[in-house]
Amino acid sequence: MTFLQTYVEYLGAYILGGLSGLGRFTQFAGKVFFWGAKPPFRFRLLVDQLFFIGNKSLFIVCLTSLFSGMVFALQMYLGVSAINMDSIVGRIVAISLAKELAPVFAGLVVAGRCGSAMAAQIGSMKVTEQLDALEVMGINPHQYLAVPRVLGATLSMPMLCAVFMLVGNFGSWLTGVHILGIDEVMYFQKLSDFMRLGHVAEGLIKAGCFGFLIGLIGSYHGFEVTGGAEGVGRGTNLAVVWGMVTVLVSDYFISSFLTKIL
Repeated sequence: MTFLQTYVEYLGAYILGGLSGLGRFTQFAGKVFFWGAKPPFRFRLLVDQLFFIGNKSLFIVCLTSLFSGMVFALQMYLGVSAINMDSIVGRIVAISLAKELAPVFAGLVVAGRCGSAMAAQIGSMKVTEQLDALEVMGINPHQYLAVPRVLGATLSMPMLCAVFMLVGNFGSWLTGVHILGIDEVMYFQKLSDFMRLGHVAEGLIKAGCFGFLIGLIGSYHGFEVTGGAEGVGRGTNLAVVWGMVTVLVSDYFISSFLTKIL
């Protein structure tokens, strides 16, 4: 009976803690929306975040997309060559990159690289009482720190996703045509009949949604940091984990919605 009571108490505390965290996150998101619509609009801070999230992530995104396209073309070729359907490799890879691989992989890269940096930067400022100093100067920390990061991630992700699509298709073409020996005309044959603008739009919209969630989660865990350097490390870890998990979980729901309207 004691064991059962302890288990129920632990389970209840875990559920209540999760609901409390969800409530704080919702309040944080509300503050970001509220302060994001109020002047002053600090475009310089937004440009800095666009440079950090977008430009600074280009190399790792290009590297990831190149080899993702290459390995996906290789695996697809091994699967369809047995039934002499080599010509569909280019079409399947292009559609897969546009609808799923590009936004999801780019989201995971940005969550790992930029989500952690957001949490670490804001968390370090909090434990050194720089957030309190901003409030003393009459500057709202959410408007000054969170809003530019959330907007920067939301705007940068579609651009990174487009680069991922381009480089990934190049890697697929490189592997399919020059390594596996697929005829180049067959590789591109009827590609336009399979690819639609809606496929690309779906990927770009999902990338924007992922960017918004990554920026929100990274900033939130930075503001939630407590306990000095150890707390900063814990907040950074949570930002990466929850950022990646959110990308993968929300992908299904966003895909289900966009499939019906695009």
